[in-house]
Amino acid sequence: MSAQNEFPLSEAPKEGRKGLLSISMVLFSFTFFTGTMFAGGKIGVAFNIVDMLWVAIIGNVLLATYAAALALIAARSGLNSVLMGRFCFGEHGSKLSDFLLGFAELGWYAWGTATVAIALVKLLALPESVTSLLMVLFGLGFCLTAIVGYKGLDALSRISVPLMFVMLIVSMWIATHDVGGWQGLAKRVPDQTMSFSAAITMVFGTFASGATQATNWTRLARSGRIAVSASFISFLGGNGLMIISGAYCAIVYKQADIVAVMMLQGLSIAAVIMLCLNLWTIQGPTIYNVSAAACHLLRSERRRTLTLIGAAISIVLAIGGMYEMLIPFLILLGSIIPPIGGVIMADYVFRYRGQYPSLHSTTLPRFNYIGLSAYAIGAVLAYLSPWIAPLVGIAASAGSYVLLSVLAKRFAPALALSGE
Repeated sequence: MSAQNEFPLSEAPKEGRKGLLSISMVLFSFTFFTGTMFAGGKIGVAFNIVDMLWVAIIGNVLLATYAAALALIAARSGLNSVLMGRFCFGEHGSKLSDFLLGFAELGWYAWGTATVAIALVKLLALPESVTSLLMVLFGLGFCLTAIVGYKGLDALSRISVPLMFVMLIVSMWIATHDVGGWQGLAKRVPDQTMSFSAAITMVFGTFASGATQATNWTRLARSGRIAVSASFISFLGGNGLMIISGAYCAIVYKQADIVAVMMLQGLSIAAVIMLCLNLWTIQGPTIYNVSAAACHLLRSERRRTLTLIGAAISIVLAIGGMYEMLIPFLILLGSIIPPIGGVIMADYVFRYRGQYPSLHSTTLPRFNYIGLSAYAIGAVLAYLSPWIAPLVGIAASAGSYVLLSVLAKRFAPALALSGE
């Protein structure tokens, strides 16, 4: 497999496909994200321990199922989500999904870059004047593994994931001791409020864009079974552990900031190591996703160049204040990203009957108006919905796609005969 471009504009070949361990480790590194712990912390201060666990379980099962469905399509077709978008949105219409997915990952990369810089200034008592400089250094440094490509992400994940897992278990063990065990946890009363649907939307929204773009790696799986298994293992295990650990510690310490929690636990040095290691682990796959979307948007194979450009834009966003925008950003992503997956799944099953034709031997329309309309319906309904926005978006966009396709087949012949 070429480390230079890794097939940004074509199907991944069968040669060089990866096994369950390799795909799972990369996905684990992707889901082991400090931002998810912050979101978990917001849930922890609003729910008791039992309700929090139900929110985490339901939200992550739904997220893993969504990721696994896209992973199955990706492994069978060798395509990632932006390439699948050509079939359901059209040659030029697919630039919509390129932009949205690229925007989502740019935002995450900017937030992660800002977070590590701001946290290190606090943890190490550095002058605030160096914050912007640290954002520039980390913004450029984090993208090095993405420039190397899949091999760099795989190598880093095999070191970082086990260490991160140990640190989280130690932190939760200390929290359990400090609160007096399960009985002490059960007595904790939340001091903030949040609706059940909003909490599940937050769990889903933390990795809505990630689950949609995890196809960048699951398309490299040797089989659909491996892709699906890796998705469930990684999203349930990785994202689930991050949500639960963040919420668990928040319940104990009434503090949603996991770095602040580790400082309270006397783990300042561990907090620095965890933060840097964790964000390095996630930032590589995140900026890799940006470059994949940008390659398709511009129809370019200059993935390394576009990785650097994406990192530079994210640094500007980080300096501009992205750190303060996490919760509104999550809510927005939970509305605008899942409908893309809904349209992709409906198109693959309903129109192509589970088998895409060769991408470069097929003439596709410039715009697939049915797919674009279905996406718009799903995104608007998700954004306005008082219920679980990601589920509404997926169901509405998929259902609209099927309905509009049926109507188009039924009325197109009549319109042609009438001369309209």
